[in-house]
Amino acid sequence: MRIRFAASRILLKTAVGRLFGVGPEEVELGYRDKGRPFIRGNDSVDVSISHTDGLLLVGLSTQGQIGVDVEPADRELYDQGLARHLCTETELKRVEALPYELRNAELLRIWTLKEAYTKAIGTGLMSSFGSFSVDGSGSCHGLRGPDGEPADTGTWYSATFTDEPEYVLSVAVVDDGFGSDTQAATGARLNDGLVSALIDALGEEEPDQGADSDW
Repeated sequence: MRIRFAASRILLKTAVGRLFGVGPEEVELGYRDKGRPFIRGNDSVDVSISHTDGLLLVGLSTQGQIGVDVEPADRELYDQGLARHLCTETELKRVEALPYELRNAELLRIWTLKEAYTKAIGTGLMSSFGSFSVDGSGSCHGLRGPDGEPADTGTWYSATFTDEPEYVLSVAVVDDGFGSDTQAATGARLNDGLVSALIDALGEEEPDQGADSDW
């Protein structure tokens, strides 16, 4: 966990540095009261981090708030009886209507999209996942209320990516109306070996104890 925490921050600093044309050592991170990271001295880009065994995920947005979440694609949720805790009635009906072998994958998609959204708004697991729903089709989804109707909460977009078949990656981002492209996309990875080299350079440095390791 310590290595994953440090590596995710290195990835974030590298991605932000690439965005602004500076080195990662020039990017300073801060943490809000619930552990959500931000870029000190620059409020033009919002950031989010998630990580699991084998994969680090960083989201950057110049449009407004952003949240990202990643989970292993083989994580079992449906057979653990978690559908009623994660879904609205509309979503639960949609999951139950699927063939059994597809239900867990859909539940993972719903869960990661909701995690991404609650990270973006800064509430995390304090939010009730039964108080809002996500769309059931298409590559770019709007936020919806418990009844499945579009929610009056601003222009939110969300998407789930399949770039990495072993993982489920989701993002939620708001369009604040500045004219940026709302098409979600993935890209920009660290070079092989760079994370290992930078982790070695960290030595025994411990992560910030006040920071949530899953933002």
